[in-house]
Amino acid sequence: MKLLTRRGVLVEDMGKTYLAEPDADGEEARTLRPLQAAAVAYRIAFGPRAGHKVLTLRGVMPREDRARQPLCADIDGFSLHAAVRVEAHDRKRLEQLCRYISRPALSDERVQVNAAGQVVLKLKTPWRDGTTHLVMSPLEFMQRLAALVPRPRLHFIRFHGVLAPNAKLRALVAPQGPLAHQEPTTEAATAAECEVETAQARPHRIGWARLLKRVFDFDMLHCPNCGSAELKIIAAILERPVIEKILTHLGLDPQPPPKGRAREVGHDVGA
Repeated sequence: MKLLTRRGVLVEDMGKTYLAEPDADGEEARTLRPLQAAAVAYRIAFGPRAGHKVLTLRGVMPREDRARQPLCADIDGFSLHAAVRVEAHDRKRLEQLCRYISRPALSDERVQVNAAGQVVLKLKTPWRDGTTHLVMSPLEFMQRLAALVPRPRLHFIRFHGVLAPNAKLRALVAPQGPLAHQEPTTEAATAAECEVETAQARPHRIGWARLLKRVFDFDMLHCPNCGSAELKIIAAILERPVIEKILTHLGLDPQPPPKGRAREVGHDVGA
């Protein structure tokens, strides 16, 4: 068990042992596996303090476990919060949820370097034991950031319900590839042969222009003035002075919007 743990096949966390996710045997996987295994156990992977716990600072009193909220679970070190839902036409709520799940791993404003050259990370919310800061060397900090890199060929999206891989109704709601269509064999199906051929001609993947139209209601294929003419790419302008000159001529601000600060505690949307 200890040998498998050192080689990254098993992961120890909170007194329990878990089987690591199977992945490829490539160089990237062999490099990331020990980093991620150590990060899960709050330990250091490489360097002079390899195997030790990350140094923590406690600034508040330990708090008692709060009552479990509905549709929330915290088992064996993994937490699941399923109490957030978005109605079909609630675009503002959907935008908040998308911003929450696409936020970066940490805020730059909570990372500082102390007088000893160590990286001090301030936690957004203190842990149950009162920990408010994590103190790491620059190498240890880079190891924790590298552990967030997804391993090769590892899927992070899971579909449930009718979209699950083996759901019986998946073929009725998910787009099918060209090979999924069968040639009509009955007279009734022959009458709809033209419609089947039209469906076969459709691309298996939805283009970016259609995705932008579906998600953000921004049509990239038609002129916003007349609505009928089809737009075409005529040039790709990369020089900053030329871009500023064009935007100024159009009456638009040539300067990019200022970078917004990270939201404070209590303003984040739960997910």
